[in-house]
Amino acid sequence: MKLTRRGVLAAAAATVTTGPVLAAPPRVVTIPREWLPTEINVNEALPAGQIHVRIAQNKLYWTLGDGRAIRYVVALGAAGRNFAGTAQVARKAEWPSWTPTANMIRREPAVYGPYSGGLPGGHARNPLGSRALYLYQNGRDTYYRIHGTPQPWTMGRKFSSGCVRLINEHIEDLYTRVPVGTTVVVA
Repeated sequence: MKLTRRGVLAAAAATVTTGPVLAAPPRVVTIPREWLPTEINVNEALPAGQIHVRIAQNKLYWTLGDGRAIRYVVALGAAGRNFAGTAQVARKAEWPSWTPTANMIRREPAVYGPYSGGLPGGHARNPLGSRALYLYQNGRDTYYRIHGTPQPWTMGRKFSSGCVRLINEHIEDLYTRVPVGTTVVVA
């Protein structure tokens, strides 16, 4: 996978200017082949046009129908912080702004407190990356997102506050496929 100059510069800036949870030391990132979005066989009973996140696997599947899906490697929340259940994509945003939730600030005030006023989209320290899908349940915001990240090296790990994170280029691909109203199943 070829990383864009903008993505590399944003990741480098984020790693220099943020704390340990929001960023890691600057590094050159080579994306392993197994992290690339890949079309695979899945359960034929899965209808087309759904997102399925498998927490134990650190994988997200966009179902295509006829027993096929596109598999993405993702980063997830630390134990006990992940959303589980069924939700709908109620909103989509390009270069979304970000504000940590009250729970995030309460759990880790040194990490999230400085950002309580929020960060604009595209900011080097904004952990939502280039795109976000907002998950709602029964018409209410769950405060969980499927979003990009300026930290591609975190894929396959579980350590954040609970959102599903993809490499920016991968969320951009998924974002173009997913309409508002899409069902999301996280298990």
